[in-house]
Amino acid sequence: MNLLETIDSPADVRKLARHQLTPLAHELRHYLLDSVSKTGGHLSSNLGTVELTVALHYVFNTPHDRIVWDVGHQTYSHKILTGRRDRMHTLRQLDGISGFPKRDESEYDTFGTAHSSTSISAALGMAQAAKIKGEQRHAIAVIGDGSMTAGMAFEALNNAGVQEDLNLLVILNDNDMSISPPVGALNRYLARLMSGQFYAAAKNVGKSVLPAPVLELAKRLEEHAKGMVVPATMFEEFGFNYIGPIDGHDLESLIPTLQNIKHLKGPQFLHVVTKKGQGYKLAEAEPILYHGTGKFNPAEGIKPSTAPGKITYTEVFGNWLCDMAAADKRLVGITPAMREGSGMVRFEQQFPDRYFDVGIAEQHSVTFGAGLACEGLKPVVAIYSTFLQRAYDQLIHDVALQNLDVTFALDRAGLVGADGATHAGNYDLAYLRCIPNMVVMAASDENECRQMLTTGYQYNGPAAIRYPRGAGIGAAIDPALTTIEIGKGEIKRQGQKIAILAFGSMVAPSVKAAASLDATVANMRFVKPLDEELVKQLAADHDYLVTVEEGCIMGGAGAAVAEALAAAGIVKPLLMLGLPDKFIDHGDPAKLLASVGLDADGIAASIRQRFGADVPRLVVNNG
Repeated sequence: MNLLETIDSPADVRKLARHQLTPLAHELRHYLLDSVSKTGGHLSSNLGTVELTVALHYVFNTPHDRIVWDVGHQTYSHKILTGRRDRMHTLRQLDGISGFPKRDESEYDTFGTAHSSTSISAALGMAQAAKIKGEQRHAIAVIGDGSMTAGMAFEALNNAGVQEDLNLLVILNDNDMSISPPVGALNRYLARLMSGQFYAAAKNVGKSVLPAPVLELAKRLEEHAKGMVVPATMFEEFGFNYIGPIDGHDLESLIPTLQNIKHLKGPQFLHVVTKKGQGYKLAEAEPILYHGTGKFNPAEGIKPSTAPGKITYTEVFGNWLCDMAAADKRLVGITPAMREGSGMVRFEQQFPDRYFDVGIAEQHSVTFGAGLACEGLKPVVAIYSTFLQRAYDQLIHDVALQNLDVTFALDRAGLVGADGATHAGNYDLAYLRCIPNMVVMAASDENECRQMLTTGYQYNGPAAIRYPRGAGIGAAIDPALTTIEIGKGEIKRQGQKIAILAFGSMVAPSVKAAASLDATVANMRFVKPLDEELVKQLAADHDYLVTVEEGCIMGGAGAAVAEALAAAGIVKPLLMLGLPDKFIDHGDPAKLLASVGLDADGIAASIRQRFGADVPRLVVNNG
């Protein structure tokens, strides 16, 4: 039996002799690579945190001591060591374990951290609670250098540094990479810190923290750095004891350092240097490629697909962005650290002077765009629906209130599959349609997505275009930069009695459902301004109305239709279909949609259940 098979909880790790921890880390890394290659998931970041995970659970008394991981996609080793090894084959699958920490999954998952930069705030709250309750426990925030680019992390540092009697440890996991390559002044600062401050930053802690071999190495490196301008240690200015940097893959440095820190009082800051993809050469060489993977053969690595496939909505956006930028020199592209995920790689290559990756700083990205718009430029903010939630005040106050010309390309709208509830874009229709001056569009296919992007870009004010993750229906794409009339929908199928008012990704399944119901289907296109004339016409010509959207029913597109009917004094049976008032876990996207009745069969079944005998039953020949 190997060591890993004897580990069912961190208590088992703490029973091991020190010399057994390095073999355990090797087994853990091998198991991790084998497991993720079979399920898909986040690989590079998890390979980089193996030793740090082992060391933390060895030194600290988890779960009594609290560890908050940030971002949470680096916690696979943590899950394996905390009793979930035998469930790793279910990772990110329906009814399986989450790819992120989840409080209702394990007592060791102290805080959900699928969105970044929250760990220091949460750990500070836990440390303060322990003080109030008179409990002796440690609170540890493990935060990546990418997550440190967000303002919330510094708000928490600013607050924590004055709490002199709290047992709070912040560990900066510095792997020089968040998801996209690192950006900004903070990253440059960390690089300078690495080169000149290795020993000096620990001057106030010295031998009481750093073990002798590390101190000796630090002194030697310091000698080589003589004559360099050493920057002030920013983290010490916040009131933390700064220790490091130390090698995050060297357990002989990590463990004694953590053991020494454990006995110090007040806020501590440990700078740990790791490497994304550590121990798997292919991931070390291409950490972005191996950041989030599908299934692959570890012996061969990830191979590019040779099979022709449908173009994804992300690719539709990326192609449109380059075409529009070529046509209009005022266009500026902005991403909050999601260059690859948002499809902006080619744009950066072709228009580097008009490409801005602002780091994991969604609030800043929106107001930065607002400032550009004030000066006559035309910013396009490419952002996931779920991440725009983090910039809601900036969206209202800085953009919409001033009616500034900013275009928002909302990727990952609706259910997103394996990433689950934390990344699902379920709320944008509801939270956008209530904002004055906003135009809100939902694309039903790839060509319409391109047209809507052009329409939103040409509109002189704030506009949002939502589109789902993955590929569409395979619609042919017109390369022209054409617009559609704002606030006008279209009839996709003419039927009788029942009218289905479908929005975005729900148009295709609604058309399929309508075939067995002999129902009319309208592609509404615009959630705001709603095509109220079309709503009135459909109400006049049909006995029953149905709205269908891949978004929350409460306050969403269906609610907009209900409001329009009420304002017009029209009383008509109305069925609103969409996402229910609950968080929907990870799983296969098609299965998730079916589970909430948003596939063609589910839509037809809901209509029949609601309107009963009046619904026609037609036999559809799909052959």
